[in-house]
Amino acid sequence: MPVCSVSVVPVGTGSTGVSPYVARCHEILAGLPGIKYRLTPMSTVIEGDLETILATVARLHDVPFEEGAMRVLTTIIIDDRRDKELTMDGKISSVEEKLD
Repeated sequence: MPVCSVSVVPVGTGSTGVSPYVARCHEILAGLPGIKYRLTPMSTVIEGDLETILATVARLHDVPFEEGAMRVLTTIIIDDRRDKELTMDGKISSVEEKLD
């Protein structure tokens, strides 16, 4: 199952803050079936099947436009392993095991 990091940034809004847009994105995520998600300080991580992730990213990309932004930069990183199960928690556990 792919894991995706997504960052949606409105440009030219007259404010340096983006937390209202992030909060709105998370309200949308809370209502979507078939995905898990986690807020991090620099992005949101989404776990689900690839088609759902891509549709979700498209929906999140639209949020700033709906809030009046005229330009949006969206960055995604998709980690998709086919040799073993991949999860957000598994990725963190793998690193933590190596720290012990």
